[in-house]
Amino acid sequence: MRTDLRISWEIPATPPGLAGRLERFMGPGKSRSESVVETLGLLGCALLLAAGLWNSGAARDWSTAQLVVVALAGLDLIGGVLTNATNAAKRWYHRADAGARRARLLFVSAHVIHLAAMGLVVLSGDLAWTLTNAALLLGGAVVVEFAPVHLRRPAAMALLMAAVLVNLFWLPVPAALAWFAPLFFLKLLVCHLVPEAPLERSPDA
Repeated sequence: MRTDLRISWEIPATPPGLAGRLERFMGPGKSRSESVVETLGLLGCALLLAAGLWNSGAARDWSTAQLVVVALAGLDLIGGVLTNATNAAKRWYHRADAGARRARLLFVSAHVIHLAAMGLVVLSGDLAWTLTNAALLLGGAVVVEFAPVHLRRPAAMALLMAAVLVNLFWLPVPAALAWFAPLFFLKLLVCHLVPEAPLERSPDA
């Protein structure tokens, strides 16, 4: 047994109104160090993505609508991976509450909008890409959510790899968009749905 670490599921109170809703959406009680890592990670990865897209030359051929969709999707996925990996988000989205499972599945289901925007706007109406990825997402979410708790992490990893491989070999996209599927399924199937203990250094360590 490790004595230098402890698990903290305590969720701090949140303010009423919009501020409270936003705090709960991001994970109440986020530490300053978590916010710093999240911000630096978002800035660094967003800059890398922007530079990669610019160097690929693909962005020059996209319409304004396509550029907006790609930019919003990139920021949402990078930020979402980081936010859902924090202790604060783990405490909130995996709290002992009867409505938590429904909230997680609704959160994941809402991301079908991302697929529709990418498939119909950026990929010029690619229905096969959109519908297949929607099926991978929703089917994978049900499997992870209803798997025994000790199997959810490996199940999520298997489904993430399967989704990436399906996209790589059967749902090809331009090279400039190859980042989308890995980040999309990482954010939702692994970072959001897998319950992980919010570990902290023990005050006695």
